[in-house]
Amino acid sequence: MFDVVGAPAKLTVSLRVTGTRADGLHLLDAEFVAIDLVDLLEIDADGDGLTVDGPFAGEVGDPAGNLVSRALVAVGRRAHVRLTKRIPPGGGLGGGSADAAAVLRWAGCDDVAVAASVGADVPFCLGVAGGRARVGGVGDELVALPFAERVYTLLTPPFGVATADVYRAWDAMGGPTGAHGNDLEPAALAVEPRLAEWRDRLRGITGVVPTLAGSGSTWFVEGQFAGDGLVVARTVPLP
Repeated sequence: MFDVVGAPAKLTVSLRVTGTRADGLHLLDAEFVAIDLVDLLEIDADGDGLTVDGPFAGEVGDPAGNLVSRALVAVGRRAHVRLTKRIPPGGGLGGGSADAAAVLRWAGCDDVAVAASVGADVPFCLGVAGGRARVGGVGDELVALPFAERVYTLLTPPFGVATADVYRAWDAMGGPTGAHGNDLEPAALAVEPRLAEWRDRLRGITGVVPTLAGSGSTWFVEGQFAGDGLVVARTVPLP
């Protein structure tokens, strides 16, 4: 027998970088919401290993370094996980963190410190603050916000952006402030100039100035719009 656990994606609605810790990690003041773009995990406690399928299976890296494997290690459990990957990796939607949080929930772990040891976005995805939160620190300080029903339209390019590269660029640029609610946007555009083309494509379809999701590469606008490659997502509560 196996358990099926859902892993909703995380959308960074706004993000301000407020400082840098002595260890080099950046401090945030952000708003995260969970959306109904969901990976599925079939977890068999009698097995071992990780199998990946789904639309983005080919973009998942080495299973040994996957956050699912790290989450199992963090709770001292062994299991076979079949991951159906629907959240695009490298798109700034927290798919790996959502998968890790799903493993922690399956294991009965709601410890924020354990979640933070696995990854920066895992504490929010774990669900301890519901489906919407103000996020501070390095992602480990959560203040629950009232759930709000919202609809967003997403456009994810066929390439990702490395978060670490974006933060390094942000530092090198002197810590710019983003004009559209995301301080990482100027640095992400410097790291990956092709992002501008996809931003402009979404703006052309919707007539709305898009915002970058986290460090990218997904762009989003609030509201429901139709068009090639667009994904409409709605906010959802978390357990």
